[in-house]
Amino acid sequence: MSASRRSGTTDELGPDEPGEPGRSGEPGESGGSDLLAALLDGMDAALCAFDADGVVTHWNREAERILGWTAAEAVGRHGFAGWAVRSADAGEVQSRLMSAMHAAGRQVHEFALVTKDGGRVLVRTQSAAVRGPDGKPAGLYCAFSEVHAQIDLERSIALSEALFEDAAWGVVLIDADLRPAVVNAHAARALGVGRTSVLGRPLGELLAQGVEDLEAALTHVLSEGAPPAPAEMWVSLRTPEGERRRCWRSGFVRLASPLAEEPVPLGVGWLFQDVTEAKQGDQEASLLRFRANQLHRAGHAAAECEDPAEAVTVHLDFALAGFADHALIDRVAPSSRAAGEDGQEGAVRLVRLAATPAGAPGPSMLTGAAGLPVRYAAGHPAVQCVERAGSVRADAGSVPAELARQWALARQWPDDAVHALCAVLRSRGRTLGVVTFLRGCGRARFERSDTAYAEDVAVRIAAALDLVDAAHGA
Repeated sequence: MSASRRSGTTDELGPDEPGEPGRSGEPGESGGSDLLAALLDGMDAALCAFDADGVVTHWNREAERILGWTAAEAVGRHGFAGWAVRSADAGEVQSRLMSAMHAAGRQVHEFALVTKDGGRVLVRTQSAAVRGPDGKPAGLYCAFSEVHAQIDLERSIALSEALFEDAAWGVVLIDADLRPAVVNAHAARALGVGRTSVLGRPLGELLAQGVEDLEAALTHVLSEGAPPAPAEMWVSLRTPEGERRRCWRSGFVRLASPLAEEPVPLGVGWLFQDVTEAKQGDQEASLLRFRANQLHRAGHAAAECEDPAEAVTVHLDFALAGFADHALIDRVAPSSRAAGEDGQEGAVRLVRLAATPAGAPGPSMLTGAAGLPVRYAAGHPAVQCVERAGSVRADAGSVPAELARQWALARQWPDDAVHALCAVLRSRGRTLGVVTFLRGCGRARFERSDTAYAEDVAVRIAAALDLVDAAHGA
């Protein structure tokens, strides 16, 4: 414990009697001395003090831990010479330490001190003068710590500063109430808000979708600790242009107070990186591989069909997997084709050739044996597809369910269809019909990549349909 050179207990380095404090015997003197001893011994840094003559007057427990010299052994010695520094370094160390009494503010030095067992420890010291009421130096105090411990602290501080200023990924400190407490510049840009305006706001005000998953992850980290691997989380941000969907690869660490006897959660450190483009690229590549594999399998399966009409449905069934909910194949009626070949303008008439079951899922079935035209109105997407000899997309739009149902039934489609894609069937320079893919409300609308795939399927269906015509002498 800390001790004075005379009494064996910690004393105050006062301006009146720097060498002999605590001799007045006034009430409370012992209490003040005990309080000072407790304060000094509770410090995380090592501390010693010298009087104006350079004699050690204070020595706390942390100084004893670092150098091994007890307070009883240290207090009363003149400087560090002969015990805490090498003889060759004693003069320089003493002069640099004592110079703090005549300097303004604190001075920082690094010394190699000698431990009690003969080892050497590199320490970083902060020294400052202790002045009396008259302003004259009455001594000095010297706080020191091992250099590697100081460097570790500086590195931690530097890391924190770098993360919140220059990091190329988002860093957010979430408090125990699941609200942002600190946000770095990258995270603020990703969230589309200012660094200060986001503080203390519920996450639900920042995210339109995905907030439940994020809050569940944060709650888990607070209670169980950091997960073993990053998690990819899809969220939707609220922006002036509307909702923007992003994928963030997120890592979480639980923050606990180092000052508490037991770990007390202070919150969660959330680090994330936007991987939307990479994730979408992976999804698109995976989708292309799947569709190419489906086309390959469909080609092999169709090659084993003796009846080319069966090959038509085989191609349709393979294309439907993961792509659409319903599919229809309508062929151009022979009378319509003849009118077109004569160069005369005539109404397009389509006859249903194959369709997927309208109720439960199942393989496509050949229909239309009677050859009756489908009651398509003028301007129907399938009719437009034939007339243009190109693909056509159609959507019910953002309407109530009943209006969407009426939209589908008016076009002779299953009542749950809200998105449609029509691809023309052409072979040997002739338009043979149209294939229509339909999606329900649970799926996204057809995009350009979907159109390309539908057209690839249509080429194979058209080739099989051409064989059907050839087999029947058409």
